[in-house]
Amino acid sequence: MLDPHRFLLFFAAALILAITPGPGIFYVLARSLAGGKREGVQSSFGTFAGGLFHVFAAALGISAILAASAVAFHTVKYAGAAYLAWLGIRMIRSRNADMAFQNLQPSQGAFRQGILTEALNPKTALFFLSFIPQFITPERGHVFFQFLLLGSISVILNTTADLVVVLLAAPLERKLKNSARFRRNQRVASGLGMIGLGAYVALADSR
Repeated sequence: MLDPHRFLLFFAAALILAITPGPGIFYVLARSLAGGKREGVQSSFGTFAGGLFHVFAAALGISAILAASAVAFHTVKYAGAAYLAWLGIRMIRSRNADMAFQNLQPSQGAFRQGILTEALNPKTALFFLSFIPQFITPERGHVFFQFLLLGSISVILNTTADLVVVLLAAPLERKLKNSARFRRNQRVASGLGMIGLGAYVALADSR
């Protein structure tokens, strides 16, 4: 059973992260521009499957950590809060950086490549290990299933955003390339959200 307050906080944070332009969105966007909507959709579902792989693996890891030591679990949570704050700072510092768009050729294995791209990305594993534990309530039991549920929701939100990107590929590319103000505001808002989330979790758990 999830804590309702933490779940609402999680959902808001996961939604903001899902709609923030990042490597996953750029990959799907590039695939859509190279091979059309069909390839974009296949890539989106590929990254969905790869994301679920990381969620399942991280759920097993977090459950094992909690079983070994409650102190170790809270250490992971504090380290995760610090990592989220660092991500936020990096987003803000890179607010004026240019967007890098990949020049990809149409691919016959977009779904398979999407799985491999996501499953073999160590940053995805690190993110889930730092993000999801902030919203788990061990005293409510079933840590593995809490992690699995929250992680799956996060992946579903990401995939939904990817599919929207597929449908809006051409105008979205122009918007991201031509509007520096749009990119800057997106990064600053997301960065402040990550810093705030990290600080909130650290302070709430210290009470």
